[in-house]
Amino acid sequence: MRYSGFTMSRNSDRPSRRDQAEFTRNTARYVNKRFNVSNPFERVLILLVIAVVVGVMVGVVLPKISPEVGELTGEYAASGPAADVLETLRVDDAQSKDGYDRDLFGYRETDDDGDGCDVRDEVLARDLEDVTFTTPGGCQVQSGVLHDLYTGKTIDFVRGPQTSSAVQIEHVVALENAWQSGARDWDTAKRYEFGNDMYNLLAADGEANSEKGSASAAYWLPTNADFRCEYVARQIGVKDKYDLSVTTQEKRAMLAVLHTCPAQEIPAE
Repeated sequence: MRYSGFTMSRNSDRPSRRDQAEFTRNTARYVNKRFNVSNPFERVLILLVIAVVVGVMVGVVLPKISPEVGELTGEYAASGPAADVLETLRVDDAQSKDGYDRDLFGYRETDDDGDGCDVRDEVLARDLEDVTFTTPGGCQVQSGVLHDLYTGKTIDFVRGPQTSSAVQIEHVVALENAWQSGARDWDTAKRYEFGNDMYNLLAADGEANSEKGSASAAYWLPTNADFRCEYVARQIGVKDKYDLSVTTQEKRAMLAVLHTCPAQEIPAE
């Protein structure tokens, strides 16, 4: 059987040696014809291009797939206030999500200021511009404009069964991540406090929030690169506030981001 110019053996998915040799000869003839490698100058030029490509791969790709290379190249070296706080967080690589239930955090089940609205409307009123309310003097948000930090998009929010999901309320440190990194040991009151803490909540593009799920910084970062430093710094601030741990992978991912912004502060509450 032939595949991509090779004759395939009946009992093997590899081309025969004869076809491999023929393919090599044809490739060499094409390269000689296309690039005139008999010319010493062009031969040196091609070698230089190959060296540059290899250098880029070593400098950019390898640190991403090999933690050891990342350490050697300084990928995980960061300084500044946020990096300093990160260094104080506990590292726990034996985290477990056993027993996790989102309802244990009582999200939207509290009303700390007694105005009759839950934390979703509080965050919408804080994060949206040109806000209107369902009733004059009320607290339920009817509409507004979100300049989404995660994607950089501008979203026109309108309250309604088919439209409200365009803007969701995002836990910067996801509830499941918090459970794995220490919240499983809290009492109900502290979990409810965390689940409704506006310091850990942002209005965000619905699709981006769904895409993130419960991922830590090791597996998800905002597509808006300009917000990544502040995003990671806020996660560090939340974990510091609630004495939550990080994994080794998570810490490295945070350091790689903070490496690009050495003056990054922890966002204020």
